[in-house]
Amino acid sequence: MHRSDWQWENEILERFSTLPHGRSNYKHLVRELGLKGENRQALEDALDRLARKGSLIELKGGQYVLPRCTQEYAVGRLNMHRDGYGFVIPETQPLGLSGDVFLPPNSMGAAMHGDRVLARITRVQGGRAEGEIRKILRRAHPTVVGEFRVGRRQSFVVPHDSKLQKWILIPDGMELPQTGVNPDRIGAASLNLRGPEDLDGLIVNVEIVEYPDHADDYPVGRVVEVLGHPDDFGVDVEVTIRKHHLPNRFPPEVLEQAQNVPGVITQSELDGRRDFRGMEIVTIDGETARDFDDAVWVDRLENGHYALHVHIADVSHYVRPGTPIDLEALVRGTSVYFPDRAVPMLPLELSTEICSLKPQVDRLCMSALLEIDRQGEVVKQEFCRGVIRSVERMTYTNVHLLLEGDAAQRERYKDLVPKFELMKELALVLNKQRMRRGSIDFDLPEPLVVFDAQGVMTGIARTPRNIANRLIEEFMLAANEAVSGHLESHLDESIYRVHEVPDPQRVMEFEETASRFGYSLGIPAMPVKRYRQVDRKNDGRRILRVIERADDSFRVASKMYQKLVEKLEGKPEERILSYLMLRSLKQARYSTKNVGHFALAAKSYTHFTSPIRRYPDLLVHRLLGGLLDGRPAPIMGLPVMAEQSSDTERRAAEAERELMEWKKVKFMIDRVGEDFQGLVISTAKFGFFVELDDLFVEGLVPIDFLPGERWNFQENSRTIVAERSRKEIRIGDKVKVRLDRVDAVEKKLIFSIVVPGPPKGIKRKGGKGR
Repeated sequence: MHRSDWQWENEILERFSTLPHGRSNYKHLVRELGLKGENRQALEDALDRLARKGSLIELKGGQYVLPRCTQEYAVGRLNMHRDGYGFVIPETQPLGLSGDVFLPPNSMGAAMHGDRVLARITRVQGGRAEGEIRKILRRAHPTVVGEFRVGRRQSFVVPHDSKLQKWILIPDGMELPQTGVNPDRIGAASLNLRGPEDLDGLIVNVEIVEYPDHADDYPVGRVVEVLGHPDDFGVDVEVTIRKHHLPNRFPPEVLEQAQNVPGVITQSELDGRRDFRGMEIVTIDGETARDFDDAVWVDRLENGHYALHVHIADVSHYVRPGTPIDLEALVRGTSVYFPDRAVPMLPLELSTEICSLKPQVDRLCMSALLEIDRQGEVVKQEFCRGVIRSVERMTYTNVHLLLEGDAAQRERYKDLVPKFELMKELALVLNKQRMRRGSIDFDLPEPLVVFDAQGVMTGIARTPRNIANRLIEEFMLAANEAVSGHLESHLDESIYRVHEVPDPQRVMEFEETASRFGYSLGIPAMPVKRYRQVDRKNDGRRILRVIERADDSFRVASKMYQKLVEKLEGKPEERILSYLMLRSLKQARYSTKNVGHFALAAKSYTHFTSPIRRYPDLLVHRLLGGLLDGRPAPIMGLPVMAEQSSDTERRAAEAERELMEWKKVKFMIDRVGEDFQGLVISTAKFGFFVELDDLFVEGLVPIDFLPGERWNFQENSRTIVAERSRKEIRIGDKVKVRLDRVDAVEKKLIFSIVVPGPPKGIKRKGGKGR
């Protein structure tokens, strides 16, 4: 039987996972698999591909080993620091080690920040691994965005990302672009560039045409886009898009296909669908939302149970597997939302038109019809394809006002008031059911950039979250969980949204911090294991150490987290400890192996409710559609698509977070010298971070800026203590600070403590303030 490259690689990796010590060689595998003729060559080629990818590591003597089964190497992403050193963040931890692998300044070779690399571990000391890069497995940056600079002899582009320390050489005679990404921004439709000097000081995007072979070499590039001057309006968004390599222009074939999608629904498309058009179905979204992919309807049944209908845009009807739109959506993975614009996963002809559940027009949908009892348990469920006609496009603000008794809103939507009141009742029932089983309900605020009518940024506020938001959250959670369980019980392979049990070591570290505030997760006694570890020093000597770590067999329960969240509600330290709790948890991801969702305390969970903006939801719709049609065909390559979707989600989240920080810094530039009240949210050996009370902004107070005397950081208590007076600064203290400067390059705000007098919240150690 002919096997594809992917099948060969998958079979080999499965074989290695069953072998002692996860290692083997070519000859042994030939004998084990009984290969002959061309299959031997196929095996050799597959081993070579897996070694190039880093899925296997090739050792001396022709041996191959899984990365998790060796102490000698680590495979992962290179995270460089602007001071020249770096870390490899392992994809799987090398045998017997934990944490990142430290790389001294001269051990990076020709690698660049973000590259996927193979590092050899050269030393282990105090539980900390140190290494050097041996191979670059995949380059992270086909393009680099930065400022064009004309030198005496050569031109360079200085990367916007300070972690990309290698400037990009632009050779003389390299062809220059003649249009910008937005020509109006730099004053002309045609740039008429005569030479590199016309680009001096402009922000450009360069394609890397030659990567360096040695540490001292420059990458070579060519300018492919001119974005404008550094301070031009909107350049920050353009820079962020290119820095994170977000696809932001649809290929011509994708646009052509989207434009050919009919804007109206034909009678033939309605055949076989349930008709929900006579029901009072509504959408509830934010004021600025442009695409509406979920609509809801609630009723009370004769037996006292609730009927919940969740209707989701049937994107799978319009986006067929393997089409240009589908392939582009897979590459994008998710829509990316910036404060003043979005980079959508689907073309606007679909995302804001025919797929969007607009009011008073017919729209195709996939529907989850749930019957829920008074305890919040789903006792009956049905899934189908349908057609709806939403009666209202509601906003969170209007629904909140209506439920709070606002006379104007209740009069405006008087026919729907009973429905919304029933929705609130059901949402609270569902929430109580989740809390009983241990679901963690973090209520951390998110930043919201405020603009005036001209689009100028006027401030940063906390995103409001009220009962209207919770209505939709609870209904979407219920639908996602129901669909996941249905697919799991009927299919051999599905895609899940998984959230693994937290690492015991991270739990132990959080417990230590929480105890300083007088709180605990309620763990009777954290089991600890002691390891005898031999460290290698540079001179070859070996030192025996005893290392204490949390027992890996320990499993914390989500109920422990939820009870602590409830205890913290309304307390001054709620914001800090909730954030630290969140950091102690693992990151949710997509997988074809269901390991449950820890934070939701759900045995089976997936994403079904946002196919306009998330590719995994589209995959789930296809799997569900196959079951509805009686043709439950597997989706080829689903594990790869799940992993890719996790990667694109992280990429989008990092881009959104970074641009938000950039917006905050730009907003604060004109406020240097002003005083603010703030809260100490974390401490470190170099100072402490403070969050301002009236603005959702944080910054650093360097330890060297603290007044009057020398201050030191105490690791065991995570406090900053004055040597002479023994005053101390703790997480949770209220302080008054002054904005001293803005580091525009690093996007950081630098504050100092306001004097005279001891700052409020700084207490004398052992004094009455304790």
